[in-house]
Amino acid sequence: MKIGVIGLGIIGRIWAGHYHADGVLAGVWNRTPQPDAPGWMESPEAVATVADVVQIVVADPPAVESVLTRILPALGPGKIVMQSSTIDPKSSEKFHAQVAATGARYLEAPFTGSKPGAETRRTVYYLGGEETLIKELEPILNVVSQVRFRIGDHQQACALKLAMNLNLAVQLEALCESLAIVRRAGVNDDIFFDVLNANAACSGLTKLKEPKLRAGDYTPQFSTKHMAKDMRLASSINGCEDFPVLDAVRHRLAEAERAGFADEDFAAVMKLLG
Repeated sequence: MKIGVIGLGIIGRIWAGHYHADGVLAGVWNRTPQPDAPGWMESPEAVATVADVVQIVVADPPAVESVLTRILPALGPGKIVMQSSTIDPKSSEKFHAQVAATGARYLEAPFTGSKPGAETRRTVYYLGGEETLIKELEPILNVVSQVRFRIGDHQQACALKLAMNLNLAVQLEALCESLAIVRRAGVNDDIFFDVLNANAACSGLTKLKEPKLRAGDYTPQFSTKHMAKDMRLASSINGCEDFPVLDAVRHRLAEAERAGFADEDFAAVMKLLG
């Protein structure tokens, strides 16, 4: 079974490298040409034609739709679309129906782990689809992932992914505000993080972002623009429009985008605090 990757952003490019190293890469394509990428092809249609599995990892639902519009004629029985972009449940239902109408199969496969997880082949997948399809894809999933959860159907996987990202966005804003408080009080970063690491509030996100916040290094592991997009999608879910904390972090990330931090790590919300 060979996989094609459509979308060579931070994560897609890393995954493609792993697939290539393991001999399962059929081809890759990106809207902005990257002809130096392993398996580069001139169109998404070409990738879909040669691949058994087409993995889509692009920015948002409109980008997924633009890809599907082009590759649908190349799909059919025997083909699988693994949709790994972070999208909303309503869009997932639409894309699932489009793919199924060709006779191909569809797996919603959002993920977590950001750049470090991708680099170390420790992506965590939240899978939405039939158990038999997930089992069939195990050899491909194993290349970049050690931990996978079957969430339910495709829409449920999307909802859970957005819920997880809400947790991350809220934790990081709180971490930045806490750090700003103690810095303004003259407490140094060593003391703050020593205390936090012994506190119940310490988390995996704390440990991941501590070096970036100490150094003021906002090279992206997960960009501000993508987290802002995810919070907008979460707010669009029926019944979630007026969630107060979600609304607060959505506006905060939008402010960071307006300040010019869109392509930096979403830890750049720290810079809004001065």
